[in-house]
Amino acid sequence: MTILISGFSAFLNNTPLVAVMIPYVHAWCRRNNISPSKFMMPLSYAAILGGCATLIGTSTNMIVNGLVVDQTIAPDLESLKIFDFAAVGIPMILLGLIYILFFGEKLLPSKPDIIDQFSSGTREYLIEAKIPEKSPLIGKTVDEAGFKNQSGIDLVEIWRRGYKINEFGPELLLDRGDVLLFTGDTEKIADMIHDRPGISLPEVGMYTKKKRTEIVEVVVSQNSPLINKLVKETNFRGKYDSAIISVHRNGEEIKGKVADVILKAGDVLLLFTGADFVARTMGTTDFYFISKVREIVKYEWYKSYILLGGLIAAIVLSALDIFPLFLSLLVLVVISLVFRVAHPKELPKTIDYNLGIIIVLSLALGTAMIKTGAADIIATGIISLFMPLGKIGLLTGIFIITSILAAYITSKAAAAIVFPISLTTAVNLDLNPIPFVLIVAYAAAANFMTPIGFQTNLMVYGPGGYSFRDFFRVGFPLTVLYLVVTVLILSTIYN
Repeated sequence: MTILISGFSAFLNNTPLVAVMIPYVHAWCRRNNISPSKFMMPLSYAAILGGCATLIGTSTNMIVNGLVVDQTIAPDLESLKIFDFAAVGIPMILLGLIYILFFGEKLLPSKPDIIDQFSSGTREYLIEAKIPEKSPLIGKTVDEAGFKNQSGIDLVEIWRRGYKINEFGPELLLDRGDVLLFTGDTEKIADMIHDRPGISLPEVGMYTKKKRTEIVEVVVSQNSPLINKLVKETNFRGKYDSAIISVHRNGEEIKGKVADVILKAGDVLLLFTGADFVARTMGTTDFYFISKVREIVKYEWYKSYILLGGLIAAIVLSALDIFPLFLSLLVLVVISLVFRVAHPKELPKTIDYNLGIIIVLSLALGTAMIKTGAADIIATGIISLFMPLGKIGLLTGIFIITSILAAYITSKAAAAIVFPISLTTAVNLDLNPIPFVLIVAYAAAANFMTPIGFQTNLMVYGPGGYSFRDFFRVGFPLTVLYLVVTVLILSTIYN
């Protein structure tokens, strides 16, 4: 997880990356009976470690680069390049992985699953599946097919050519046309619908071939015309662009095939819906929407190849100084519009206007601190305090100040405040300014000690059931490790 997430985070926005991964990591933990608190914090840390490895990995690095371009006191200082951060970033990805592997089990808490606690009263459904022609499950026993001892879902019956089978010994081999009846909770049923190869749901039909579908729950209303109708008589497909997968009736066991269930008021229906479901059910009183269990999207892979190939090309061209990164990404956006990877109306929604405003204000704050002399005054104080320890002492002091500020007032604000001070310190002592610029970026972005210091920490704070103390206990040693490695590498490379 750490290697993959760090690798992606080096070139992609880490906030949506973590948002996408949280449900997958949580589901994996639940399947393996592991507390999500053992994995949520490492997920955030992996995104942070990867983001610190390149210029475009995190917005904090972009802000620092903007401050470099905007400053005037070091005219020879050029804009940072995309891999200027890799000298520290890549070793820290590996050291961070080692730290999590060797110390994570001891330091990370084992908290109860908050999401499982919230959904402990989840509904249980009976679902009907069929073994189709050419299924890889044909000729396998129930055990070999993986239908025995499943967590949260049970095989209760098999119907074969009109006969019901309740005993699933090793002599029973699955055959084409077998109808399997399962019982399970909402999430497990959704997992089986989405992920289980070799079986099909007769009620779903062509919905599995659609690009975007959803699994939702609705409840039959008190005066609904659906009451006392068989499921197969409701015409859900034609009327609502959806199919009834299963029925839950509180406190009552429902037996037999789903199509033959007679609906009652208060029944909860698990539906597989198409794109027109929302429009067709707008204002209906036949049933009421309860929750969206799962969204299933079938991606067109050539579009992914266009985006990934274009992104790699943009990074390579920028790293080799052949083509500016901004223009490369602009061309990639145009290509994505031409091939309909994205729609023009979607582009304005993807712009983070808050981040844009923060960057502008950060640049203004940094410029103001330099021009008013505030940065010079503070830099003089830092020089007098840390100068006896030499260049390493100065870099250490700047890292500590930036890291503490970032932990409590966010990384972007800390970078904007400390950057002019750090740069002024280097200029006043006639030192190479690059390590003093990079140290601010690393210290601000490598924010592990509090949940409020970095957005990905805050995202996993709730799902992991963490406290501030948990973040400090795990994040403080990692921050100290980052400090030592950063100072040693920067002071060695930039003499």
